[in-house]
Amino acid sequence: MNRILIVRLSALGDIVHALPVLSALQRAFPSAAVDWLVEENYAAILGLAVGLHRRIIVRATSSFEDAGTVSFGGVLGYVSAARFLRAQHYDAALDLQGLLKSATWARVSGAKRVIGFDRAHLREEIAATLYSETVMPDVRGHVMQKNLSILAALKTPPGSPELALHPIAGAETIEAIRAAGGAGRYIVLNPGAAWPNKCWPPERFGAVAAALRERTGLASLVTWGPKERALAESVSQASSGAASPAPATSVADLAVLMRDAALAISGDTGPLHIAAAVGTPIVGLFGPTRPERNGPWDPRDEVLSQSETCVCHHKRQCLRGAPCINEIALDEVIAAAGRRLRSGRA
Repeated sequence: MNRILIVRLSALGDIVHALPVLSALQRAFPSAAVDWLVEENYAAILGLAVGLHRRIIVRATSSFEDAGTVSFGGVLGYVSAARFLRAQHYDAALDLQGLLKSATWARVSGAKRVIGFDRAHLREEIAATLYSETVMPDVRGHVMQKNLSILAALKTPPGSPELALHPIAGAETIEAIRAAGGAGRYIVLNPGAAWPNKCWPPERFGAVAAALRERTGLASLVTWGPKERALAESVSQASSGAASPAPATSVADLAVLMRDAALAISGDTGPLHIAAAVGTPIVGLFGPTRPERNGPWDPRDEVLSQSETCVCHHKRQCLRGAPCINEIALDEVIAAAGRRLRSGRA
């Protein structure tokens, strides 16, 4: 194996959960060049990945090439990307997404071996017709184990999941950390998510911040993404001055903000998985998704879940008008945060 292509186009948390495959390939084939095909909206996290040879970005706004990245923009970019991939002469392409579009890219790459999961474990079964080999994944535990299962086709032991990220924050984020008390002296609250069904009420996040400041003296920073600034401000307003919105963050900024926090409290969304990847103590709040599959993997982390009673698993919107995540009580989160702060980090 001299050249390997990983295909995982989206989304942020899913890419984080696929990163252990990169680490395992580096251990097994230390001289191999491993590239990653990704859509532009989710490419930033791969800029932090240690040991990745190159990001190949599609569905991009512009075309460019620099050290470690080549991007293909516009409609003609799809044709150019296909030509570029075929010119790399990959020994294997690993499709970790299981969609028709990801399998098509893996096949279009011209790799000698196009490997994906078996039909029964794909989100779109037709994708299996484009693979030259399939693997029966391990779906008994965390989705990272499923991703690592694909290495069986390369006769490579998966080992324990390892994620290697090297984030560097900008000046505004560094100043926000200093103002909040410095590394290890603040809490991160992440109230947003792409799915409304995954969002715990902002006034409860504010109440958690107030309670934890009273009990621990720690202030909170509230992270926010596109169109979520008002949400962060509503948490701050409900916190009696214990929480304030974080500055606008890049993915690298967010990773540093999480890494240096004493604790992160979040629903099942990309920032939660970044926090887990950089070793932040976590309290995870789960509604329509199952934490044993998608949640934090440090056994000391606290998970509060309503997934057993949820009637709309993996749905963006609640089917009964009241998201089950709302049934997680304020006192439960405060107690879980206290336990996780006491258990510390490695």
